[in-house]
Amino acid sequence: MLKELKPASMKVQEFLSKNGQDFVVQEMPSSTRTASDAAASIGCSVAQIAKSLIFKHGETGEAVLVVASGSNMVCADKVKKATGITLTKADADFVREKVGYVIGGVPPVAHHSSVHTILDEDLNRYAEIWAAAGTPNSVFKLNPQKLSELTKGQWIDLAK
Repeated sequence: MLKELKPASMKVQEFLSKNGQDFVVQEMPSSTRTASDAAASIGCSVAQIAKSLIFKHGETGEAVLVVASGSNMVCADKVKKATGITLTKADADFVREKVGYVIGGVPPVAHHSSVHTILDEDLNRYAEIWAAAGTPNSVFKLNPQKLSELTKGQWIDLAK
């Protein structure tokens, strides 16, 4: 199965394996670009999708990764209050340059360089969550504890 993965998904699989994880990247037959598409493809709730959103840090211009539950919208005011970071919109070129993936396929791990990571505490409600794995149709299953360990992210209440 691993031979069939696209290079971006293979990079994620190699990161997971290198970090002692037995999570398996899966190429889905249909799109997982949006949280609702992913949930429909996987057969889980939208809230179980750990969507990786790249923002630009308002003060430094660096990439900030927010991993949010698929059913939540990110409240920039809550993020600012909890972390001191002002989130600004990042365009597709910025996302690809900073993390090495296209929008709709950004994984929470295996980026070009380290990024400040913020995690949606609502993901802790689920024993099993699903994250993008480098392409708009690849995913992997994990749990919130492993998400935290792999990303070194900060858990906050960030939902609008």
